This record gives sequence, structure tokens and C-alpha cells, in this order.
Amino acid sequence: MFRLLGWLFGFGMFMALAGVGVAGIYLASVTAQLPDYTVLQDYQPPVTTRVHAADGTLLAEYARERRLFQPVETIPPLVVEAFLSAEDKDFYNHNGIAIDGVVRALRDNVLARLDGNNSIQGGGSSITQQVAKNFLLTSEQTWDRKIQEAVLALRIESTFSKDKILELYLNEIFLGLNSYGVAAAALNYFDKALYQLTLPEAAYIAALPKGPNNYHPFRRPEAAIERRNWVIDRMVENGYVTYEQAVAARQEPLNVIPRAAGSQLYSAEYFTEDVRRALARLYGEDQLYGGGLSVRTTLEPRLQEYARRSLMDGLVQYDHTRGFRGPVASVELGEDWGAAVAAIRPLSDVPEWQLAVVLEAGGNQARIGLRPDNDVDGGISAERVEGTLSGPEIKWVSQPVQDILKTGDVVYVSHVAGKDGIYTLEQVPEIEGALVAMDPRTGRVLAMVGGFSFAESEFNRATQALRQPGSSFKPIVYAAALDNGYTPASVVLDAPIEVRMSNGTVWRPENYAQEFYGPQTLRRGIERSRNVMTVRLARDIGMPLIADYARLFGIYDDMQPVLAMSLGAGETTAMRMTAAYATIANGGRKIVPTLIDRIQDRYGKTVYRHDQRVCDGCAAADWHGQGEPRILDNRQQVLDPMTAYQITSMMEGVVLRGTGTAARALNRPVAGKTGTTNDYKDAWFVGFTPELAVGVYMGYDQPRSMGSASTGGGVAVPIFTDFMAKALQGKPATPFNVPPGMHTAWINSNSGVQAFEGESGIREAFKPGTGPNLMTSVIGVDVAAYDAYQRDLLMQQQYGSSITTTQPGGNGTFLDPNLGRSRWQ
Repeated sequence: MFRLLGWLFGFGMFMALAGVGVAGIYLASVTAQLPDYTVLQDYQPPVTTRVHAADGTLLAEYARERRLFQPVETIPPLVVEAFLSAEDKDFYNHNGIAIDGVVRALRDNVLARLDGNNSIQGGGSSITQQVAKNFLLTSEQTWDRKIQEAVLALRIESTFSKDKILELYLNEIFLGLNSYGVAAAALNYFDKALYQLTLPEAAYIAALPKGPNNYHPFRRPEAAIERRNWVIDRMVENGYVTYEQAVAARQEPLNVIPRAAGSQLYSAEYFTEDVRRALARLYGEDQLYGGGLSVRTTLEPRLQEYARRSLMDGLVQYDHTRGFRGPVASVELGEDWGAAVAAIRPLSDVPEWQLAVVLEAGGNQARIGLRPDNDVDGGISAERVEGTLSGPEIKWVSQPVQDILKTGDVVYVSHVAGKDGIYTLEQVPEIEGALVAMDPRTGRVLAMVGGFSFAESEFNRATQALRQPGSSFKPIVYAAALDNGYTPASVVLDAPIEVRMSNGTVWRPENYAQEFYGPQTLRRGIERSRNVMTVRLARDIGMPLIADYARLFGIYDDMQPVLAMSLGAGETTAMRMTAAYATIANGGRKIVPTLIDRIQDRYGKTVYRHDQRVCDGCAAADWHGQGEPRILDNRQQVLDPMTAYQITSMMEGVVLRGTGTAARALNRPVAGKTGTTNDYKDAWFVGFTPELAVGVYMGYDQPRSMGSASTGGGVAVPIFTDFMAKALQGKPATPFNVPPGMHTAWINSNSGVQAFEGESGIREAFKPGTGPNLMTSVIGVDVAAYDAYQRDLLMQQQYGSSITTTQPGGNGTFLDPNLGRSRWQ
């Protein structure tokens, strides 16, 4: 008997040891390739990159996984308690494996097998096990993976503190709506920071780890509320909240308000997209979408809204002169016209306009139905709003409403101010444009609009559209001349000129009015935008020199040194042109435009700063009688400050007396230059005050003529003026700074010679050692010819006779304007 018992005991021990051995071998094989859990010590979760305006306004967020890292000590206790109650109430008491959870899981799996279900039943995982699974393992449901999870949990618990494990969990867990971590979930579900969450809101977020789609706030609201209330009940059981608090919380609706992604300022989409591209170039896609960068941009929201409105109004005003092109779409009304028009998506960044469907038309008006709003869950509002499209309010269309619209037509409308239920017709313009506003002292881009609507076209006409600047390039030519011996009073002949091209053809440049005006001062040439004298001047100083200046100013990287380029025949961008004018405005210091002031990494360390100027004395530890810190401007001086003032003064004349007189309405010192290209395909005005440099461009994306009235002075200057009036409202008029050492003298604005007492003229600024001439020296003509010209001109002025004379020196013929256009060769 004893022998049998001994044998049985020995066999049992052998089997037990064998079982332990097999289990050990199995466990060793399962855990042989476990990942290194110590990497969690240095784990950096992908964190959302956030882009802010200059005043701190959030512009955009970029992330593949929307996550904001929140240190555990800053997570409110209410949130922690909700998650512990929902996921692992004994988290702070176990060693990584929740025994009661394991028992429940085993029970569920046994019951499933009895029912014929051989799949692994979920549940039973502690928070530590979930950290192991989410960070280090796959999500497959197998016994091997569950054992690996448990082993890793034990190892993690032996290495990290409970708070560190909880921090990893609460920042990594997926909670739906592309939200990773509790901080992102609070923003994306409730548009709140974590500390602002109420009890029912915290409980709802804690209910989501089991399956966000199972408790979706809009698709499954009943299940969502039931699960949230279950979490609240567990919080009562665990002593975190009182019964009375729980009763009140259970009565609350979900109150979910999804937070919009993308640009948070509807007028800044072009700006933020350029910032996004810049960040991708600097740091790569992974850092952009997961590096947690904090980007402070240069954008001023107030100026951005002004810029967008000014450009929009200018484009619409031009487009109205081209007439109505037809409805956006036509739909079958059916039983619910709201559903029909709701199927058409409006431009999301033009909130002033609404889509509407024509319900009936007649009597020069139409009854319209406004497109229903979308509910918070993306559905269509049940409310149906009607209004009247009034013919008398559509002042840009001459036909009666019923002649241009029919039932079922979908159009854009805007509300007529002060008239309830009355609307006017709108249409998206075909013409496009750009506006760039820049601080001329630093190159900080304060506002940028790249087109009428980013929702319609993401092509940025401010930075991506290469267009000919036309006459707005001329100040660069004149600046090069002033920097190399000329003065504003120098005289250049405005007369026909022939340029033989390399292909054998002859180019004969003409002025806008197809007139020639004889000798003209450089100032008059800029003010009246004389093409021919500009070509003559460019030929005199040499195109290679002008090409160098164009490169230094940043307009072209490698300009062809051909004479046609002096009239702006090359292609550049509105951003580059504005930066070039800002360089003139700040006294000749090279401006490199920027949209970004500073970039900080996820830890707050500054990794990029645009301003590279040196602060001498800023790092002093204490004060011991030394002077104030000084900012040393180390930027390249590309233009003599005196030259910069001279060309600025000349461009003031463009506004006061020349092609940009519409800007005189600003009643403050303004300098600038218009530009109009061949066949009126592009219209420009680039100008500045001491505070602001602004470039405006208009033209079609597929270049074609805008019409003979569409000059830079006619269509671009009004946009510039409208923006500047709003941007500088309330700011005192500031004169342009005159560099020390310059002197002024009165000159005759026609001849360029010194003006005498009683003679009309203009005060001109000269560099040391230069001044007005007592006699005129004309570039492009010999003295004898010019004397003859002056004699004939005097005879005309005295006698009013028509004179045709051949000038000495073979320089051509002067024709009286009564007989035809002037000729001077």
C-alpha cells in the first residue's frame, strides 16, 4: 500500500515537474523575442504641431494622431479617478496584473467555449497591461500575445513608477475622433482644456477606451450615455463622487461639440498652408505631424481680415463689370428643396455669402430657399428659411431676375443690410489676385491673401504665381541709376528708340499713351511711368548692373540682362516684389520675408528664430554703469540709404501726381508704383508707408486681357488704398526719414535745372557733392539737337504755331501734337 502511494506520489511529482518544465519552455519561447520595455523611459509620443498668430490666436494644428502630451501631475484628479473607475480600480495596489480581471476573463473564455465560440474574449487587462499592448505589442487576440502582455506588465511595474505608467497610458490611449490621449480628447469632444471638464464629460471620455465607435456621440448616443453613466456609478462605488453629484451628472446630455480641424481663422488658409510647407521643408513630415512643434507666426489677425476683405471686394467689383455668368448649379426641387440645395457644398471661407435655390421667379424678384445649416453631427438642419432675391438690389445686373434665373437654379446670395429677408445676387469671380502686407523694417509678413477663396483654389497667387511685374519693376532700374551717379533731376530723352534683337527682329518700345514726350527728369519718368526713357536709361547704365540689383533685391534669382527686362518682362511673385519695396522703405537693408517668428520644440526650447540681429549687451548678468543694450543690424546693405530716400521721394510723386493718385485719399505719405503688362494681362500696385509695405496683384490664372481700363492704377491701387485705410486707421501720418547729410534744392520739374525765385518747381533731395544743374544735360541726345528742340518748343508756347523742324545732328523730327504724335529720335 505504502509502495503504491509512494509510486503515485513520485509519478505525480514527475508529472508536476514535467508540467513546470513544459510551461517554462513554452513561456521561454513565447517571451524570447519580447521587445525592450526600457524604451518607455525615453518614449516621445507623436504630438500635435500647433501654429499660432502673432497675438497667440490658434491658426492650425497638424497631426496624424491628434495628441497633446499632458504630464501626469497636471492631469486633474477627476479625470484620473474616472479612468481608474472605468479601467482598473486597483491600479495603485496590484503589481501589474489585476487578479479579479484575470478571473473574469477566464470565466468569460470558459463560457464562450461552452457556447462553441473559440475566439479569445477581451477584457481583464490592467492599465499596465494596456500600456504593454499599446506601446510594445500588436493588437492580435491570441493566448501567446496575452501571456507576453502579462510578462511585460510585470517587468514594467518593476521598473517604472505607477504615476509614470499612468502618464504613458493617459497620453497614448485612442479615444475616437482621431484623438490620442485625454488632453486631445477634451479639446476634440468638448473644445475644452482638461481642467475645464465637468464630471459627466470626464466620465464620457473615460468610457471610450473600450471602443470609441461603440459609444459614438452621434451615431450611438444612447449607448454612449449608458456607458458614461456606468462609469459615473463606478466612481460612486469607489468613493470619488457623492451620490448626489452622480444623480445630477447622469441627467446631463452628452454636450459634445466636435472641434474643427485645419485653419481656425477662415481668412488665413493661404497663410497657414505656406507655413505648413515651410515647416515640412525645415523639419520633414514626421516632425511636422508628430514633433509637437509650437510655431509663432507673424500674422496679425486684424490685418489679415482687412486684407482678405479688401482683395475680395476688389475682385468682385471687377467681376461685376463682366456680367452674370449663370447659376452655380441647377437641382430638382422635389418634396424637400432643403435636401436638394444642401447636397451642394458652399465655399467654407466666404461666410458673407450663402447658397440659395430659386423656388419661383417673376416681377424682377425671386423667392429663394437658403441652404440649411449642418447640425453638429454633420446632418442637415430641419429648419427651412426662405427669402427674397430683389432685382433692384442687384445693381450690377441689368436684366430682370426672371430673365437670368429659373426655378431650381442654385446661386450665391448675401443679405442686404438693414432689410429683413432681402438678398442680393453674388457670383464667384473668375479674376484672381493677391495681397501681401509686410513690416518693411523686419520682413515679417503681417497679412497674406493668395486668392479669392482657398476652398475654391489652393493655388497661392502671392507666393506661387509667377507673373510679369510690368512697370512696378521700374523703381529697381531707377534705384540702380541713382546709386551710380544719377540724380532725380537728371534728364533722359523720351523719344522713339529701336533695339535690334539677337534674332534679327527690331523692338520698338512705346509708352502707354503711344506718345513721346521729349526730355524728362528721372522723377517725371517714374511718376508718369515712361517706358521709352526707362529703356534708354537701362541701356545707358547697362543691363548687367540692373540684373545684379534685381538679384540683390530678391526679385529674380538670375535675370536675363536684356533691355525688355527693364520694363518688367520677367516673371516673379507678389511676395518678392513686396519684399523688394520693403528693402527701399527701410533704407536699403535687404529684406528676407518670413511668415514665422519662432519655433519651439515639444519641451519649449527655441529651435528657430527669424530675427538674426545681434543684441550687444543683452546677456549682461547685472548693471555696473554700462550703456543700454544695442541691436546690431547685420543684414546686407543692398542700397545706399540716400538712394533709398531719393527713390522713395520719387515714388511719393507717383501717388501725388502720377499713375497712383487714387492712393492720395489716404492723406499720409505713401510711396509706390503701378504696373500694367502687355495687353492688360496683369495689374499691380506695390507701395509703402514707414509702417507697412503692401503689394497687390490682379490677373487671370490663365493669363488673358482684363480690358483696356484695367491698369494698375485703375484696379490695384483702389485695393491697396482700401486696405491701407483700415490697417492704418487711428495711426498718425509719419513722414519718410531723410538720411543725415542730404540737402534739398528747388528744381524745375520739366527741365531738371535749378528753379529760380517765382518759378514753379519741386523740392528735390540730393546726395553730398551733387545738386541741380544750371543747364540741362540730356541722356540720349546731343546738345545741339536739344537746343534746337528747346527753341522750337519756345516758339510753340509763344505763338501757338504748328512747327515741323528737322533737328541738327540728325536726331529726328519734332511734330506738333495737333498734327500727330510727337517724334523725337
